[in-house]
Amino acid sequence: MAQQHLDPTDPRTGSGPGSGPGSESGPRTGPRTGLTTGPTAGPVSAEALAGYLRAQATEFLRALRLHREAGAGAAASEGSVEAALALRRSARRISGSLHTFQTVLDPDWSEAMRPELAWVSGTLALEHACSARLERLLQALHRLSGTAALPAQGPAGAGPAGGPGGPGGSARSSAPAAVAATAGTTTAAPGRGSLTVGAAKAGALLDRQLTLARTRAHSTALQALGSSRFHAVADKVAVLASEVPLTPAAGTADLRPLAGAARERLVDAVAALPLITAGSPYNAEALAHGLSPDPAPHPQDAPWHQVRLLLRLHRYALEVLYRAAETAGTAAAAEPTAPTVFPTTTPAAPPPDLRLLAAGEALDRHRDASEASAAAAHAARTPRITPATAYALGVLHADQRHEVEAARYAFQRSWQKDVLGSL
Repeated sequence: MAQQHLDPTDPRTGSGPGSGPGSESGPRTGPRTGLTTGPTAGPVSAEALAGYLRAQATEFLRALRLHREAGAGAAASEGSVEAALALRRSARRISGSLHTFQTVLDPDWSEAMRPELAWVSGTLALEHACSARLERLLQALHRLSGTAALPAQGPAGAGPAGGPGGPGGSARSSAPAAVAATAGTTTAAPGRGSLTVGAAKAGALLDRQLTLARTRAHSTALQALGSSRFHAVADKVAVLASEVPLTPAAGTADLRPLAGAARERLVDAVAALPLITAGSPYNAEALAHGLSPDPAPHPQDAPWHQVRLLLRLHRYALEVLYRAAETAGTAAAAEPTAPTVFPTTTPAAPPPDLRLLAAGEALDRHRDASEASAAAAHAARTPRITPATAYALGVLHADQRHEVEAARYAFQRSWQKDVLGSL
């Protein structure tokens, strides 16, 4: 599934932390949620956002250069994969900041830039998503079959063409081959475990489908990186690295209310989740509508995916405010008459908020399990597969839906613990 990005449609974007249902003085936010609007006590100027955007644009250009130097295709190296991940990280942060702080940025430029960055990030994420999904499903097959873990991966470059070194790809050759090798028997070589006929054929089917999807995603990413559309995006990012188009009113703007609005949207979205149901283990809510004839993804997953995106936007907003606090501290330690300088190099990462990290990891697992279950259901709809294969895929689908439920439970525990610990 391509990387999703939010649209700036919330009317409360410009509201401050002292207004709305998510205000500091409100009945269910502020200290009760453990979500803050940043480490700074005073106003945060738009120059902090400009410095953050320049730093992320510089990282984008650096990652692009490294990716081109590392190469692509069959000759790609691990450095190319890391560079593609860095491209995605920078694109997400720039796009998220444009969404959260859109009122202090040139509206025409921001509206034109955000969908292009979403396209870059989503395109580069497809191949990695296919690889991770296949890995997850094959591991689940072995676990559900009571066999040993997947065999050790082969050397880099041993996988199919376009797989090992593309943007976000990984080398995975021996594990799918081992699954396919057991497709016609219930026994296997010592140390490789033993899969039943249905499980082995299910693994081989998933390997074929997801490897094909990964190869297509790799080709799409290569075409995208060489297209005129991407070159136009890179040119705009290069301009952003030196000049951020702020509005005339940005000179007197305070970023804290905008970051507070991002926090409020997150709190409101979490409040709409069925956390009471998720707080009960083995509630089977994630298995509801599992036999629906509708092949679309479970609609109940969409609100959780939305919360994951809003949590990411909240984290990015905190990074901007942390940069302001860090720069203010640096300026205070310098000469009193020295001007405030916002360097274009990436600053140190903000101190990790364990509560946000735990919640984010739970939502990441939720997304991965949800997409893996959809892949298993899609494979089960393949015409003319044997009943044993269909049964194995059905068990695999149910297992991943249980993983969805477990991730919801983990998020609920993390969120409620955060609230109770802040009372």
